Amino acid sequence: MAEVLRIEKLEAGYGRFHVLFGVDLLVNAGEIVVLLGPNGAGKSTLLNSIVGMADVYSGRVVLMGRDIAGKPPHEVMKLGVAYVMQSPNNFGTPNIFGELTVYENLIAASAGVPREEVFRRIENVYGIFPKLRELRDRKGKFLSGGERQMLAIGMGLMKNPKLLLLDEPTAGLAPKLVSDFFVAIRDIRDKLGISILLVEQNAKKALEIGDKAYVLVTGRMRFSGSAKALDEERLADLFLGH
Repeated sequence: MAEVLRIEKLEAGYGRFHVLFGVDLLVNAGEIVVLLGPNGAGKSTLLNSIVGMADVYSGRVVLMGRDIAGKPPHEVMKLGVAYVMQSPNNFGTPNIFGELTVYENLIAASAGVPREEVFRRIENVYGIFPKLRELRDRKGKFLSGGERQMLAIGMGLMKNPKLLLLDEPTAGLAPKLVSDFFVAIRDIRDKLGISILLVEQNAKKALEIGDKAYVLVTGRMRFSGSAKALDEERLADLFLGH
């Protein structure tokens, strides 16, 4: 199976604040890889390290055979990575444009995409999130939290990435909407062929759709293996450092 992302012995953080210690992780083509861990474990820092938003002290971040450790975000995105951050996030960056409509947000996210491809990709987004077609003329600032998150993921899909990084996509959503999002995440893998690295607090739902799972605790990887092999009792023990 072809490798999309390989992380080896990663040491990373922010300035002198060391967060990750010797982290290894692998995402193969066609996989949903779930990254779990308690708050403050370093999960978002791991995603930030992939896209050049954290400081990599040592180790390797290999994207489709190319070491991208330390490359700036715009270069990483051009190489086939889409990153949907939490909103709000620690960088104070919104993940959609509030003054633009849903359709205009998708168009804005298609910068650099060949014109003949843009509308096909918009249709792909609508296929994953049919609600966005209904809301195409509504401004981002008038969307609900779940609708904003659909749009943020849709914008990430406009680049047709090889790897989609999702940071807590269901945080704060109603239970029914959470289930819909997990169906959509699986559809992104199955229908669009995009590999996914998913950081998620809803461990049970995430493990149901995941192929592999990793558990990060205080900056160190405590588990790697099949998502189906990780039950709630084992996960609780790992979170507690057992």
